[in-house]
Amino acid sequence: MDTKWLEDFISLAETRSFSRSAELRHVTQPAFSRRIQSLEAWLGADLIDRTSYPTRLTPAGEVFYEQAMEMLGQVNNARALLRGNRPMAPGMIDFAVPHTLSLTFVPKWIKSMEAGFGPVGARLMALNVHDAVMTIVEGGCDLLLCYHHPRQPVQLDPGRYDMLVLGHETLRAYARCDRAGTPDFLLPGDIRSPLPFLSYTSNAYLGRMVDLILTDARKTPHLERRYETDMAEGLKMMALEGHGLAFLPESAVMRELKQKQLARADGGIPDWEVQMEIRLYRERPSAQRPGKPVVSRLWDYLVQPPSSKHLSGKAGVKSKG
Repeated sequence: MDTKWLEDFISLAETRSFSRSAELRHVTQPAFSRRIQSLEAWLGADLIDRTSYPTRLTPAGEVFYEQAMEMLGQVNNARALLRGNRPMAPGMIDFAVPHTLSLTFVPKWIKSMEAGFGPVGARLMALNVHDAVMTIVEGGCDLLLCYHHPRQPVQLDPGRYDMLVLGHETLRAYARCDRAGTPDFLLPGDIRSPLPFLSYTSNAYLGRMVDLILTDARKTPHLERRYETDMAEGLKMMALEGHGLAFLPESAVMRELKQKQLARADGGIPDWEVQMEIRLYRERPSAQRPGKPVVSRLWDYLVQPPSSKHLSGKAGVKSKG
């Protein structure tokens, strides 16, 4: 069995879409489908219910998903151990973080955390959400920081991973505005003159969240896609130049809103927004894999009630695990 088959299956279990997983795995959809079929043939069981849409797992697939996560983690842990790829500095914490959070949330969060915990040595890997999740599964980081929404969940086994909710992020539409704060473009637009739309690529997590917003909207949006990227910062720069409207995390545009460079392009209507949790994950320490002492100390600090530690801003912490 090829370990790539496990990675393919885990991706498919998370996205529930052959086409999207094929994009994430950088293969054609027919090749991706053949690899899933090869895994099923090796196991002697159907993992995917191909009679349903969207794609869902069979009962055997649900059982094998947890086993696949554990198997892949063990394989990569062994590889890292033999190659000596585990971080050499015991006081350095390795974070896997989506690009947007690395720019907007992490700097302020670390500053507020250090006010009570003390200095933290951090090594940051900025990735897309899917790759960030796979990094912690493969043992390539100590902590995973990512977005979560019930309809686009991060599927990590709660029996293996601890989780904290650090805060919340709102995704809304923004556009360049005049000095009075009036946006150049306003949802839902007009069918005769669609609004120029600055979009995320199809494999971006925030792009899937925008799809939820547009699908659930009470009024039909009239948009014409003009530009695509998987980086929220790239969309923001295009919006600032007046190229169209973009759905951006609120934390990414606070300065531009205050300076009246950008304004909400949704008329203040909550139908055009979605709220996500900002979550922190770690692999639960065990006798076989105790983890770094500094990570355990930081986790113990973060799970304390807010009244017993100094944290500022919206980073109220809720623990699960």
